[in-house]
Amino acid sequence: MAEHGLRWGVLGTGGIATAFATDLANLPSHRVVAVGSRTAAGAQAFGDRFDVPHRHASHAALVEDPDVDAVYVATPHPAHAQGALAAIAAGKHVLVEKAFTMDAGQARAIADAARSAGVVALEAMWTRFLPHTLRIRELLGEGAVGDVRTVVADHGQWFAKDTAHRLFDPALGGGALLDLGIYPLSWASMVLGTPSRVTAVSDPAFTGVDAQTSVVLQYPGGAHAVLTSTLESFTPRRAWIAGTEGVIEVDPTFYALTSFMLTRRDGHVERFETPADVVAGRGGGKGLRFEAAELARCVAEGLPESPHLPLDETVAIMQTMDEIRRQIGLVYPGEEPVDGGSLLG
Repeated sequence: MAEHGLRWGVLGTGGIATAFATDLANLPSHRVVAVGSRTAAGAQAFGDRFDVPHRHASHAALVEDPDVDAVYVATPHPAHAQGALAAIAAGKHVLVEKAFTMDAGQARAIADAARSAGVVALEAMWTRFLPHTLRIRELLGEGAVGDVRTVVADHGQWFAKDTAHRLFDPALGGGALLDLGIYPLSWASMVLGTPSRVTAVSDPAFTGVDAQTSVVLQYPGGAHAVLTSTLESFTPRRAWIAGTEGVIEVDPTFYALTSFMLTRRDGHVERFETPADVVAGRGGGKGLRFEAAELARCVAEGLPESPHLPLDETVAIMQTMDEIRRQIGLVYPGEEPVDGGSLLG
């Protein structure tokens, strides 16, 4: 990773914000200089833990902090768009947690605002910037597996039924799809692009959000992606990409720092191992630093957005998400029923 430093403001103080600040310690030229919370106590506690000099008791104060170069939006899903747009309006670059927004309309609004303001906006899909993922993209570009015919990916974790947990809370955009399903969806998008047909099935959790959602995506030329996400079981969390000349099998956990195997049609096998010191990180980091480094690289090199995850692709992924939600009837409080028709034209 090239070292281009940024002064970060963290919007939100939950688990993912904590993971990000922990991982950022692996990038010596980066620093969290400000944190914004809904409460002074929340900002103070986060600031004490990570030695953050500026602690703001509102999100508005955080995005206006003149010492901040880039804002990491780590709030619950329904607040992503508001936080990102406020940061962009203040002239900050933004790294927005996934799922990027609640729907494609909000994603387009962020993309349009960032382009108009001349700042970099990036979805915090850290998987897309990890060493094994970048190597897989190179292999696909070289035709190592030939014409891709099938992509399979799953992401399942077990959560105790708890109405207080955000993953079961409709008001916080809970459910398997937005939190877990986004990983397989982004993986399929990376390999095959935007689907021409979506077929989705789901079963609800006790609070009405989706507990388990499975999707088949079809593409021009006949390729398929088969994707699953669930809150009800700890799945293998594997992914594989099969083509006419070979198959890439990614070890668990496919979306984190890991390894993979390429088996060519003639039986030749190649292994890719992420170096142990990269996997270990410093101070318990798990890989979120790679998304921070990518945004910093774009800023330093004058790139308007990341070539590894451009804004148009993020919007297209949210369109696919909208269509899935339309088919399974997943509507959150205050929303109109999701219109996924734009995906299929």
